[in-house]
Amino acid sequence: MHISNKCSIAVHCLICIHEFGKESRVTSEMLAMSSGINPVTIRGIMSALKKDNVISVKSGVGGAVLCCPTEEITLYRICSAVEPDFLEKLFGIHSSPSQLCPVGKNISAVLKPSYNEVAEALTKSLKSITMAEIIDNYKNISNREN
Repeated sequence: MHISNKCSIAVHCLICIHEFGKESRVTSEMLAMSSGINPVTIRGIMSALKKDNVISVKSGVGGAVLCCPTEEITLYRICSAVEPDFLEKLFGIHSSPSQLCPVGKNISAVLKPSYNEVAEALTKSLKSITMAEIIDNYKNISNREN
């Protein structure tokens, strides 16, 4: 199973925006430095989050802010924003099984119900986890280090 690292990078960015956005401008360069990811990649992720109305970005001088309460931002929403087809990419079914073999010609139909069940469970789980919870977790871990 695979979910792109774009989701994790987006969560990283959203935590930074939440934690630092009130006292300073949170720019793609700052987020790139914090995450260790190329600023171009950060801008792409930020653009996707902006398109989904998770954040807004000030034109010109830059600076991102959250557009909605962290309780309304779920992991599902983040993953869907930055990787719209992430559920379709979750499982791959090999593309050219033999149609002469009874297993080969039916494997796709055999696997789809099970894969759909897993995707539904994952969706439900991702929708139940909010940025508010993730930020609380960040703060708990951060406080333990101090």
